[in-house]
Amino acid sequence: MNDLPPGPQTSIGRPVTRLEDLPLVRGRGKFAADVSFPRQLHMRIVRAQVAHGRLIGIDTAAALALPGVVAIWTGADVRDIPPIPFRATKVTGMEPYCQHILARDRVRYVGEPVAAIFATDPYVAEDAGELVSVDVEELPPLLDAAAPPGDFAPGLGTEPTIIRKSYGDVEAAFRDAFAVVALDLSVGRHSGVPLETRGAIARYDAGQDVLELHGSAKKQHWNRDEIARLLGRPQAGVHLFEGHVGGGFGVRGELYPEDLLVCLAALRLDRPIKWIEDRREHFVATNHSRQQRHRIRAAVDAQGRLLAIDDTFFHDQGAYVRTHGARIVDLAAGMLPGPYRLPAYRVAGHFRLTNKTPAATYRAPGRYETTFVRERLMDAIADRLGLDPIVVRRENLIGTAEMPYARPLDTLGTDVVLDSGDYAGLLDKALARFGWNAAQEAVAQRRAAGECVGLGLGFFVEKSGLGPSDGVRVTIDATGGVELVSGAASVGQGMETVLAQICAEALGVDHAKIRVVRGRTDRIEFGNGAHASRVTVMSGSATWQAALAVRAMALETAAELLQAPADELTIVDGQVLRPGGASISLGDVARQMGPNAARMKGLTPGLTAERWFWSEHMVYPYGLHLAQVRLDRMTGEVRVERYLVANDIGRAVNPMLVEGQLVGGFAQGLGGALYEEFRYDAQGQPLSTTFADYLIPTIAEMPPVDVLIAEDAPSPLNPLGIKGAGEGGTNAVGATIAAAVDDALRRPGAITSLPILPQRVRELLDGAA
Repeated sequence: MNDLPPGPQTSIGRPVTRLEDLPLVRGRGKFAADVSFPRQLHMRIVRAQVAHGRLIGIDTAAALALPGVVAIWTGADVRDIPPIPFRATKVTGMEPYCQHILARDRVRYVGEPVAAIFATDPYVAEDAGELVSVDVEELPPLLDAAAPPGDFAPGLGTEPTIIRKSYGDVEAAFRDAFAVVALDLSVGRHSGVPLETRGAIARYDAGQDVLELHGSAKKQHWNRDEIARLLGRPQAGVHLFEGHVGGGFGVRGELYPEDLLVCLAALRLDRPIKWIEDRREHFVATNHSRQQRHRIRAAVDAQGRLLAIDDTFFHDQGAYVRTHGARIVDLAAGMLPGPYRLPAYRVAGHFRLTNKTPAATYRAPGRYETTFVRERLMDAIADRLGLDPIVVRRENLIGTAEMPYARPLDTLGTDVVLDSGDYAGLLDKALARFGWNAAQEAVAQRRAAGECVGLGLGFFVEKSGLGPSDGVRVTIDATGGVELVSGAASVGQGMETVLAQICAEALGVDHAKIRVVRGRTDRIEFGNGAHASRVTVMSGSATWQAALAVRAMALETAAELLQAPADELTIVDGQVLRPGGASISLGDVARQMGPNAARMKGLTPGLTAERWFWSEHMVYPYGLHLAQVRLDRMTGEVRVERYLVANDIGRAVNPMLVEGQLVGGFAQGLGGALYEEFRYDAQGQPLSTTFADYLIPTIAEMPPVDVLIAEDAPSPLNPLGIKGAGEGGTNAVGATIAAAVDDALRRPGAITSLPILPQRVRELLDGAA
C-alpha cells in the first residue's frame, strides 16, 4: 500500500454525512420522472397477458384512432433492430436466446413488450393500450427449471448452457469418506424493489446530431456503446445522463427494451420520448432474481472436515438471456466453497429458461443463494456427526497464514484468489460481540418456559472490486475549486462522498468542497459504472492515484513560487504551506499553470491529472451473521429479535456509510428469507403484482441490527487496502435465519427452502407437537 501524503489526514475513516443528501433533503433532487422536455411524447408498453404462445396478430386500428395517439409500433416496425446483447463472457452460444425490443413470433412471459404506443399524454397512451388487441395462440408454459428442458424455438432447447467447474478427486473423496451428507435445497424467486421504478427519457438534438438518454443508471458507458451499435450511430453521437436514482440493487440501469424504444422513437419521430414504469410493470418486467434449486452432497471425515462437495443446481433464468448472460450461475459455481478448505469440488449449474420474467443480478447474486446452501450443509454435517456447528466451521476455516489462498476456480473471468482474511479471528469477535454463550443460556431458559426461540449463524465470503480498470480525472481550477470526474455511477450508495473523501485525503482539501461528476458519458470517455461492489475499490483507487498526481504537480509548481523544496511543503485546507509560514493557495498554483505559463515550461496546461487503476483480481470481503429468532406457535410468524452483521472490509473510508449499507442490505436479505417471493399459477400468470401480494419488510419487521465493521485484513491488491461493503449485509441472511429457525424448532435441517413462510412454520410446529 502507498504511504499517505505528509500532513494531517482527516478525511478517510471519518463518518461524515453524505454530500448527495443536501439537494434531496431540500427537495431539489432530480429523478427520472422529474425530467421533461418541450413537445415530448409519452410511451406506453402493451404487454403480453399469457405466459407462452404464438403471436398471431396485433390490431392497433382502434388505438390509433384515439385523439392524441401519434404512433404505435409492433415487432414488425422494429425488425431492423437487433436483440439486446449480454456483456462479455466466456460462455458461448447464448445469442439466439436474447430478447428483442418487441416480441416477434412468440410471447414467452406475462409482461413481455408486444407493442409501443406514443401519445401526447400519458393517460391517453394508457387508454390506447387498452384498445390494442393481441391475438395469441397459447402454448403450454414451462415453469419448473428442474424439470426436463423444453423448446425455446425450433431447434433450440430451454437450456442454453451448463456451467461446470471442478478440481480434485471427487470420486475418491466420496469413496473414502467417514460420512456423506446430502441435501435438496431451494431459494425462491425475488428481486430488488427500488422506491423509484425505472424511467427513460430520450431526446434527439438535430443541431448537434446527438441522441440523449436521461434516467440511466449503473452502466452508462456500456449502455451508450450498445445503444449506438444497435441504432447504427457513432458513440460520440449518443450521451447518457444519470440523475438521482431511487435505488439500484442490481435491477436498475441494465439495458432493457424500453430504453432502446424511447431512443429509437426520439430519432424516428423527432420528438422527445418519456416513459416511466408503473409498479405493476416493475413486478412483471424488471429483472427477477435468485430462484435456484440445489442437490448438494458433502464428503467429510470423522471430525467434520470437508473432503469434497458435489453440487448440481438449476437456475431459473426466466424467458430470455438478458445483459448479465450466465453470470449468476457462474458466480454461484465459483463462490460456493466460501471460507472453507475444500480439497475436491465439482459443480454443474444448469442455466434454464422458463416462461417467467427474465432474471439477472440482485444484491449478492449467486452468493445469497449459495451461502444458504453451503451453510445449511455445514449445519447438517454438524448434526450428522453430533458436533457443535461452530466447531465444524472452525475445523474448516482457511487460516490467516494461508492467505492469499488460491482456489483452482474462476468466476467472472478472473481466478478466485482470496486476497486476505482472518476468518477465525472475526468469528471470535462476532461471538463475543453478540454474547453467544449468554444468549444460549437465555434461550434455554425461555424454552423451558414454553417459548419457541433459537439462535443461528452463517459465514460468508463476498467478492468486490471487479476489474479490469477504472479511470478518474481530478482538476483544480483557478478559484481553488476541485472537480472529480468519474465513469462510475451513483445509485444511492454514497459514492460521491466516498470518492470526495479519498480525493481530499490525498490533496489536503475539504471533502465537502469537491465537486464529483458521475454518470455522464459526455464528460468522460470510458467508465464501468456501479455494480459488483466495485466503485470504492476501483474508482476509489483511481481517485487516489489521480489526486496524488495533482498533489505532486501542485507541490512542484508551488516549490518554485515559494522558493522551497517540494518535499518540505504540505497542503492543508487548500493552502500550500512552507515551513516558516509562507503559503500559496491551490487556486493560485492552478493559475500559474495556465496555457501561457505551461507553454514556457514545456508542460501541458492545467492543474489536472487523469489516472487509471488496473486490477487482474477481485478482492474478497468476508464476515458472518448471527441471529436470535422467536416463532409464534399460533400464527407461524418468524420474528427476528436480535441480529449482528460482522464484516471485514479491509478499510472503511466512511464507517457510517458502511453501516448504512450493511443494515440496508440486511433488510433486503430479510425480505428474501421471510417475505418476498414472485409466485406463478399453473398457467404462468404472475400472482405477485402488487404490494398486497409481494410482501417487503417494513420498519415494523426490522429487528435491532448491530454492525461490527472489522479492518483486520486490508487487501494487498489496491493502494488503500479497501474492499467493497455493498453486499455483505445481504449475503448470509437467509442462511442465518434458517439456522435460527431450525434451532427454535429443535429440528436440525427442518428448513430447506426460502422464504420461510408462516404456513410452513406452522406445519413444522404441528409436526413437532
